[in-house]
Amino acid sequence: MPVTPASAGAPAPGADAESLSYEEARDELIRVVGELEQGSATLEQSLALWERGEALASRCEQWLIGARERLDAARATAAE
Repeated sequence: MPVTPASAGAPAPGADAESLSYEEARDELIRVVGELEQGSATLEQSLALWERGEALASRCEQWLIGARERLDAARATAAE
């Protein structure tokens, strides 16, 4: 049976990243980067980790954009 990212112990690309808090996504992204930096994963595992990292980075960016918008709105309200 071929090794797939899910069966190899690597996280499924994009699985539930949208439901993670900023801190959860950030912490998992740090773990994923650490695994990639070790270089001990197979090519298939590395690709799955990379894809997961992209999904997690996107989730973190969404949170940060939302936070920026909230700060801008609060500043605009305070300036009125």
